[in-house]
Amino acid sequence: MTTRRAATNNTKALDAFMTTKFQIDAMLERLKAFSDDHFETHPDDINWGDVGTLNHYASLLRQITDAAFKEGEHAA
Repeated sequence: MTTRRAATNNTKALDAFMTTKFQIDAMLERLKAFSDDHFETHPDDINWGDVGTLNHYASLLRQITDAAFKEGEHAA
């Protein structure tokens, strides 16, 4: 009985994992397209506010990559 329960729990966990993975993949695709379009900013119109916004995005992404790859403040 324990084996069946574990298999059921694993199936639900796998489904939840894959749902979240697909959500992350979709977000990454959108970010890649946004980056490819220079974050919808024309080079002639870039100002320091745009730099600050992009630095903020980079900071948030760095938090994620540091956690995922155990770097930065997440390094062992």
